[in-house]
This record gives sequence, C-alpha cells and structure tokens, in this order.
Amino acid sequence: MSEILFHYKRPDPATWVYLSSFLTIGLFFVFHRFWSIRNLDIVLLLLLAPGLLMVHNGRRDEFQARERKAVAEAELPSDLDLSRLSEQTAALLAAADNSPPNSATPNSSTPNSATPNSAAAEAEAAVLTALQAAEADSTGSDDARSEGLTAIGPELTGALSQRLEAIGAIEGARRLQLRGFVWLLAIQILILLRLLLDAAMVRRPLLAPNLTTGGLFFIGASLAIFLMANVIGSTARQQLEQGPELSRAGYPLMQALPTLPTRTESYESLRPTTVRALPADTLPADTLPAEAAPGRAGAVIARILVIAAHVSVLVGIVLIGYRHFGNLRAGAGCALLYLLLPYTAQMTGRVDHVLPAAMLVWAVLMYRRPLVAGIFLGLAAGLVYYPLFLLPLWISFYWQRGLKRFNFGVLITIGTLMLLLTLGGWEEFGDRLRQMFGLWLPRSQNLEGVWGLGWFAIWRLPVLVAFLLLAGFYSIWPAQKNLGTLISCSASLMVAAQFWHGYGGGLYIAWFLPLLLLTIFRPNLEDRVALKVIGGGSLPSSRRASNSQTEAA
Repeated sequence: MSEILFHYKRPDPATWVYLSSFLTIGLFFVFHRFWSIRNLDIVLLLLLAPGLLMVHNGRRDEFQARERKAVAEAELPSDLDLSRLSEQTAALLAAADNSPPNSATPNSSTPNSATPNSAAAEAEAAVLTALQAAEADSTGSDDARSEGLTAIGPELTGALSQRLEAIGAIEGARRLQLRGFVWLLAIQILILLRLLLDAAMVRRPLLAPNLTTGGLFFIGASLAIFLMANVIGSTARQQLEQGPELSRAGYPLMQALPTLPTRTESYESLRPTTVRALPADTLPADTLPAEAAPGRAGAVIARILVIAAHVSVLVGIVLIGYRHFGNLRAGAGCALLYLLLPYTAQMTGRVDHVLPAAMLVWAVLMYRRPLVAGIFLGLAAGLVYYPLFLLPLWISFYWQRGLKRFNFGVLITIGTLMLLLTLGGWEEFGDRLRQMFGLWLPRSQNLEGVWGLGWFAIWRLPVLVAFLLLAGFYSIWPAQKNLGTLISCSASLMVAAQFWHGYGGGLYIAWFLPLLLLTIFRPNLEDRVALKVIGGGSLPSSRRASNSQTEAA
C-alpha cells in the first residue's frame, strides 16, 4: 500500500485498537439511550481488544526470545564438562539436557510444576553465581579461583547469561499470553450469557448507526481495501505471533495452507543472517529461515481463499440485512463494525478463522432453501468440525418442513469432502478421516492457549460435557424456533466451543463474530419460522399454487 499512498505505514495493533474503538463508539453508540442493550453489546465487543493485545505481544516476545535463546545455545559446546561442578548443579544441568531444548510449554496437567526451562534456568543461575564468586574473590587462593573458572570457562559466561535471560523472557511472554487468554474467555462468558438471553428480548427498537447508508458503505469499502492490501502484501510465515495453530483436528487440505501474517513490523528485530547461520537442529520451529516457509503456490491459494472468504462474509451480512431484516442500513452497519474491530485487522490472514465463518454466514443467508443451507453448513463442519455441533439446532429448525433437503445437503457435502481425502491415496485415508472429524479422545498434552499455559487440562472434560449438553438442549429449546433464535443460538454454540478448544480457544472469534453482529442488529423475527418461509416441495410456491388451481378447475 505504500507504493500507492505516499509514506503509508500500517498502524501497530495498539494504535489501531484506540482508533477503531473511538470510531466504533462514534458510529454505533446510542448516546440518547445510554443504558440500552446496544451500548452494552458495543462495550463487550470493545473489551475483547485488551486480551487480543496481550496475546499478540506475548507471542511476539516469545518468538524473539526463542531466537535469542537459539543464538546463545549455538555458542555453547556440545560436550559441556560437568566434572568440576557441584553435585546439585550437575544434576540440574543433566535434567535440563535430557529435556527437549526447544520445549517451553509447561505440562498442562501440572501447571505449577517445574518446567525444563525453569530447571535449566536454575542450573545456569548456579553456574553463573559460582563463576562470578570465583572472579570476585580476589583474596582467595589461585587454585580455588582457577578451579571455579575452569569448570565451564569464563568465555562461556556471556552465552549462559544470554540464554538465561532468554529463558526468563520466554516465561514472561507466556505469562502475558495466559493473562490474555483468560481475559478473552472472561469476556466471552459475558457474550455467551447475552446470547442465551437474546431469545427473551422481544422488544427490539430500531437503533440505526449514527451515519447514513452511503457513508457506511464508503468507510466499509475503504477499510476492506486496506485490509485486503495487507493480505496481498504479506509474507507467508507459518504461525508466528498470530496465535496458536488450529487443532490437529480439521480438514487436512485446509491445514496445509500457510498463515498470512499482516503485522510485519513485529519481526524487525529479528536477525535473518544470524538465524540462517545456525544449525537447523538448534532452531525452534518458528524461527526457521524463509526457505523453510510454505511454498509460493500455497501462499497464493491462501491469499485467494482469505480475500474471497472476507468478501463473502461482508456480502452475506449486507444481504441478510437487506433480504431478511428489511434494513439495508443495518446490514451495512453490521459489515462496517466487522471491519472496524481490532480482531479483524489482527487475524485478517487466518484461513482457518474466516473460511468457516463465511460458510456459516451464507448458511443463514440461504435458510429459506434448506438444500443450499445444508451445503454451506456441511462445508463449515467439514473444514473445522466444530460446526457439526450446530446440527441438532438446525435440524430442529427444519423439523416441520425442509428437514430432508437440509440433511441431504449436509450429507452430500461432507461425503464429497471425504471423497477428496482419497486423492492422496487410500493408505492414509483412515488417519485423514480421523483428523477431519477429530475422532480421538480429548488430549491433555501438547496443548496451546489457556489449556497449555497453566490451566489443568483435565478440566476440559467437564467443559466439553457442558458444551454437549448445551448443543443437545438447543434441539428442544426454544420449542418454536425462528430465524432470530437460529442466529443467536448458533452464535452461542460457537462461543461455547472456545472454552474447550485446546489449541488457542478464545482466539477463533471469527467463528461467532458475524453471527453475533447479526444478533445485535436484528429486528424481531418471530414470524420467520420454517412453516411460513419454506416451500413444501421442490417447486416454487407460485407454481404449486397455479398447479393446485388447475387441478381444482
């Protein structure tokens, strides 16, 4: 974008949080009704930003600290002499050496136990203390001082000190990430409660944005161009500070695509020449040189999918406002708010975030056509499998009319995606199928996000049970489902999925954000039930009416 706009620089995440928050308040806050639900919704959306910033900064700091740690480790000899160290220090160093050098993830089942990094830090601190004491002891005997210095050697003191500082920085960055994830989940609990109560909010006054429809479209189009330009001009690097990668469960072909980070200023302090000079086995996975990044073809496909998915989300939201809400201004405002939120700017390049969201939006848009809605919901469920838990809700919505067509659309789509898995050969089809649907027991090791940063992973099980009960409960409540409850209940299930997601739960906001925004802007939709809006057969209603009149004549 700097080639078109003179001296243009992308705003850093914190600056964009402040700017977008003021714009959001000015455009959508209802100043003449201060205590309205709309204002509460705006505040909840804005409160997601601090958690995103903490996770973003924590990931960036951890990435840079891991690089410094790798550089320091490359300067240490492979055969460190432990013969002249104290017995306790030698034992600590031996325990640290037996652990993976790149592991900085604490045991998710014992968050308060000592980690390999902390053991290494204790050992190195003891070594440095002994060396400094030997160097400072000018009154001691030459033999004692020589014995302390030759244990490891004064030339390695700097490398040990740098590694020790890097380990401390990694632990501090992970604590910052944990606080960010806890903040995100706390706000999402409030969002979940608001969505659960949405069905009881019958009186929904029209609260239009504080700008005309033309102004909303102009600002929205401008923001979309800037965000998509960031995607086009980004460098494909796999999962840096953008957040933990998707769960190992999910459609394999989509997981093979790279992430497109849109915050390049975070990597200016890295030293590519130093990283390339280090042995590959001493580098963490996320500090590999650019040659190890995903290929150009995968990056091009990822860019195309990301841009198409964002455009689909925006077009779908506007069309829902125009066709189902009867209010083009509300649809334009909803789309603009989606673009303004800091999450959209920070996670613009995440295919696994926005592509399932686009499928869910278009499933809502085509709800009058059960076959097409089933196809879109099947695509979303086949990509990340979490929308599979929406099926009881949607089946109960179409129970009185359209159920067979909806089920056929879901089954034919998932079947097609399963058939595509055979392109890589039948030998790995079983493994890919299990990966697609997450057909394994809940894991407690090697997790990311809040469950891998300090929370007891065993507590994922009761959270998962509560989620399954909520999904089953929506099959019978509300008894008479309409379009409004379909949107709000779908959003609440996608919010609830964040709490047991073991690989960055809380960050996948795009899965529920468009549906949440539609819930905020929707009017009363109690009359939009399946019996009234869906035809009973494959023919259009006008043709059925004419055929019945002809038969009667």
